[in-house]
Amino acid sequence: MLLDDALPQADFSERHAVALEAQPAAALAAARALTVREVPTIRWLMALRSLGRSPLSADRPVLDGFVAMRFVTFAEAEDELVVVAVGRFWRLDGGLRRIDAADFAAFDEPGWAKVAFNFRAEGGRLSTETRIRATDPDSRRKFGRYWRLVMPGSALIRRDWLRAARRRAERLRHEPPPG
Repeated sequence: MLLDDALPQADFSERHAVALEAQPAAALAAARALTVREVPTIRWLMALRSLGRSPLSADRPVLDGFVAMRFVTFAEAEDELVVVAVGRFWRLDGGLRRIDAADFAAFDEPGWAKVAFNFRAEGGRLSTETRIRATDPDSRRKFGRYWRLVMPGSALIRRDWLRAARRRAERLRHEPPPG
């Protein structure tokens, strides 16, 4: 898994999956193209986190919004996409720090947490896994307090994202070709 290359060990993690009838490339394309309008829980939970100012636009793909917030694509294959970031997520502004994908795996500066999440399509299944690794014990404690608060919302977003990707991928599978 490409996710293992980004963040092989985690202090905190979550996994979710849905069954679907779509080719891996189509399932991944659907997860990548989803807009906030298709995953409304992400908009209101992000707005709640940022005191009413969601950084995500309703008509823009969610992943593009994450990139605008300083997440970067770590790796991509036909069956998996991995997105990463470094931040102080326990702060109200998220404390996101711009980092190149090539520098992510080795990053170990104290005071930060590294997050990596993927979408993976295989065998009639689309899954997502989120892994977080703190760079020192103090950051692990801070992130742990934050995680206890936000993990239920994070899980809700991930499940809704997967269900919306399934709807989009299966809808496109059943639409007649153009022309």
